[in-house]
Formats: sequence, structure tokens, C-alpha cells
Amino acid sequence: MRSKILWTSNVTKSFGGVRALKGVSIRVDEGSITMMIGPNGSGKSTLINVISGIYKPDDGKVFFNGREITGLKPHEIFKLGLARTFQIPQPFTKLTVLENLLVAYPNNPGERFFGALRRGRWMKVEEEAVEKAFKILKLLKLDHLWDQQSYKLSGGQMKLLEVGRALMSDARLIMMDEPAAGVNPVLAHEIFKRFRELKDRLGVTFFLVEHRLEIALRYTDYVYAMANGLVVAEGVPERVMVNPQVVEAYLGG
Repeated sequence: MRSKILWTSNVTKSFGGVRALKGVSIRVDEGSITMMIGPNGSGKSTLINVISGIYKPDDGKVFFNGREITGLKPHEIFKLGLARTFQIPQPFTKLTVLENLLVAYPNNPGERFFGALRRGRWMKVEEEAVEKAFKILKLLKLDHLWDQQSYKLSGGQMKLLEVGRALMSDARLIMMDEPAAGVNPVLAHEIFKRFRELKDRLGVTFFLVEHRLEIALRYTDYVYAMANGLVVAEGVPERVMVNPQVVEAYLGG
């Protein structure tokens, strides 16, 4: 049995009189692709905002890699190895593909005032960063675009670029909000194939929120289904999708 890397315990969150989360408990196993599904307004985005530190829960706890992270700020959670991307990619548009990865490289001494004066030290780190970046770009099939400004990429390529930035920061878990949104089906399948390769080759864990189930489910190990702020079903994809509560949530019976 895999060990868990992310889990929540009875997380609740309200906005005024609306209870967006009603005691949500989930578990994401290390080295898996786990997906959260549900109709609009079911609580999916609220949950990942709580996990990533954008919202503080009213009650309940969040744990990552054996440590409680409830209420930590987003940058603190990111430094622990949990990276989050958004539905609309946010690359540095004036930078090249390679430069977008290099800015995510952690603890570069050349970025500190006194460290920058010790050229021999930071030059070696820069070389290591570039080497790591090209390895990641090759895994993502973006290495041929390394010198392109990022705004010239397609929407799907931008989403892979954000995965690359997370990998440059040594993220152990990448949490993504609708990675297939706005992407043509052929490229959407390629994106999920890259996720499987990264999971298998690097041991990276993915926790995804996705609506395009006809594409995403075939690449997913485990699924949670939400409705009205509750987890109504969980399990392997083929079991969850025939669950009566899931059918009710999506089709209204």
C-alpha cells in the first residue's frame, strides 16, 4: 500500500451563510494521480484553495508529507514541496521558456547581494540549474522551444511549462486546477501522458481538479467526487462513475 503524502481531516469552510465545505476528508497517495470531480459549486475549488493556503479553514486540518500545514501561507506551503497551478496559466510572458524554469530554481546564491559577488560559486549553481531545466524540458517535450518567449506557446504548452516550474522547485506534489481546460483533445491527451511519465519516472504526485472526464479518467489512479460541499464517492474511476450519487450530482437523476 502506498504511503499518503497529502490528507485533510473534516475540513469545513463557509462564506457568509453558504457552507462550501462540510467536513471534507481526503487522502492522496504518494506517486499517484488523484482527481477531484464534481459539478460547478460542489466545493472542489474551495478545497484546493484551503489546501494551498489561499483560504484558512473554519475547522479541520490539512497535512502534507507528515506535517500539519493548516493555515500556512501559500509561499510557505510551496517551499515545503506542494506546488499549485491555476486554470489560466501565468507564465512570465517576456521571458523565454528556459528562463521561466530558471526563475523557479531554489536557493541560487547569485540572487543574493553578497552571493552575487562570489562569481565562482554562483556560476557553478547556474550551470547546474540550466542542466536541470533542460532535463525537465526534455521530459515535457518542450526542449525544442527553450529559447521561445513563453507568450508564443499554446495553451497546453503553457500548462506543461507551469509543471516544469514546479519541478524546478523540487515539488513533490503538483496540484492543478483543470489542466485540460481550453486545450484541444489531442494535446489534452498528451498532457496527461506527460503526467503519467513524470509520475512513473520521477515519483511526482498529482492532485487534479478536472471537468473533462472523457479524457482525464483513463489516466487517473483514484477519484474523489464532490457534491454540495461533501465527498459523495471515492475509489477507482470505473467504480466512482457508476455510483448513483455521482450520477445524480451530474445528471440530476
